[in-house]
Amino acid sequence: MEYRGADTSARLNEQVDQAVIRAAAFTKHDRTLLAQVRACNTVCEFAFPIRRDDGSVKVVKAWRAQHSDHRLPTKGGIRFSPNVDSDEIIGLAALMTYKCALMDVPFGGAKGAVQIDRDEFSAGELERITRRYTFELIRRNMIGPGVDVPAPDYGTGPQEMAWVADTYRQISRGDLDALACVTGKPIALSGLRGRSEATGLGVFYGLREACAQEEDMRKLGLAPGLDGKTIVIQGFGNVGAHAAAFLAQGGARIVCVIERDGAIFNPTGLKVAEIVEHRSRTGSILGLPGAETLPSAAAGLNVECDILVPAALENTVHAGNQAGIRARIIAEAANGPVTALADQALRQRGLMIIPDIYLNAGGVTASYLEWLKSLAHVRFGRIEQRFDQGAYHRIVEAVSGATGHAFDAQILSGLKGAGETDLVRSALEETMATTFAQLRAVSTQHRTDLRTAALIIALDKIAESYARMGIFP
Repeated sequence: MEYRGADTSARLNEQVDQAVIRAAAFTKHDRTLLAQVRACNTVCEFAFPIRRDDGSVKVVKAWRAQHSDHRLPTKGGIRFSPNVDSDEIIGLAALMTYKCALMDVPFGGAKGAVQIDRDEFSAGELERITRRYTFELIRRNMIGPGVDVPAPDYGTGPQEMAWVADTYRQISRGDLDALACVTGKPIALSGLRGRSEATGLGVFYGLREACAQEEDMRKLGLAPGLDGKTIVIQGFGNVGAHAAAFLAQGGARIVCVIERDGAIFNPTGLKVAEIVEHRSRTGSILGLPGAETLPSAAAGLNVECDILVPAALENTVHAGNQAGIRARIIAEAANGPVTALADQALRQRGLMIIPDIYLNAGGVTASYLEWLKSLAHVRFGRIEQRFDQGAYHRIVEAVSGATGHAFDAQILSGLKGAGETDLVRSALEETMATTFAQLRAVSTQHRTDLRTAALIIALDKIAESYARMGIFP
């Protein structure tokens, strides 16, 4: 099928829908069922006033979209952005539906947004905006541990999620599971150790799986494995920075980092820790000692590399700039970074595109674990960590007694039971590896690209949910 319509001007929800229609052609599901799956169930747009520090009042516009409630609760981030609109939120909610289905995370898809530039507001004003937004969701029954569970997104983080949790808890007095109303919380509020880096770590695990496929790498003219792969990171926020760090630890070489104010380049490799420290000190990645500052951020996308990792916002790679892309793999760490027309053109050029609904899913996978933790009211590893450590030591003592070999004290001190971060990373690694195996098998079976394969799997799982409910045959 040919993609039609505009490119960056096309609505995100339309572009997502085009990809779903392409995947649906490989399935035999009822047309009415597919229409239900594609439709956004609920979109709520509202406005509220907030008093600014100077005493003036500003009216703020906001949204919450619940794309599919075939599984409950629905799940999706809250973004603070001056350019957000309802079409973007519907598209992002749809991506969450398919992402959760693909990854076997038992949520429906949702998304929320507040139309502000957070840099224009003080901390006190941001708190008032976040709490009022939460109150508006509560009065519309669009938030709750079994209803809809938000998370951080572009422009928000643990502090905003703490305000969401506290507001919900104050209004829902006596609800023992109140803290499960949101994920991405600080550790002190039943947050999850390992959550902040989970999306970037998922990018690493996903790329490691993809690059391990000898046949696929041979077709791209690449050696298998991550070792020595040259990588361009577009967007050095929470996702991009963590992905860069893990990829560098895995043997890859970060040659270019792109941010809103420009791009830096070093063909021998950039050190992630130095970029983080330099930006923390100067407020920008530009001017990093030992790195060349490129003429523009756009020029960074044209750097020759093995893997381009768009880790910022949607529509980064589009019909107008795709011809200059000189990567062989595009790893979608952001939501919707490659437009439909660019996706088609890049695949025709022989590039591999690892889709967002798989590669970006580390965050929602960890959010699922945090939700479970908040419901269980116990830290992962608390019950079994010491017991496992004791078991390991007893095994070593038995081996030592049977063989007469005394083990080094340093080895014994390293035999510890798994803590929460260890368990989260293990679960994420297993999920990313298992899902990629399914993804590649379906791609091979239908002789199609990875995005289409991912959506075929998601559609099949959603259709099964509806069938089990007896709504569709």
